[in-house]
Amino acid sequence: MEIKERSVNGVTILDLTGKLDIGVGDVQLREKIRNLMDTGKKQILLNLAAVSRIDSSGLGELVSSYTTLTNSGGKLKLVNLPDRVQDLLMITQLNTVFDTYDIEQEAIRSF
Repeated sequence: MEIKERSVNGVTILDLTGKLDIGVGDVQLREKIRNLMDTGKKQILLNLAAVSRIDSSGLGELVSSYTTLTNSGGKLKLVNLPDRVQDLLMITQLNTVFDTYDIEQEAIRSF
């Protein structure tokens, strides 16, 4: 898992590349989001366009990060979901929890 960070209009965008799965991707994402929160960055947009795989641990980390940010007054939103990830969110009914967007500019404006 590779995570690149950028900022647009006060929103921190994390471009994720690779596998969001047990042992590596989930830990990296958790540490990255916790570090951002420690520096006061609480408006986070995850760009999942290049995520090739997500397992239950990766999905669990998305939920955990969402909860942690929400409880601290922040927001976590998702953009550019691959079909497999979108299907997974629908099957687990997490599509009702996460704000998801197809276009990055719309996602940024939503903050």
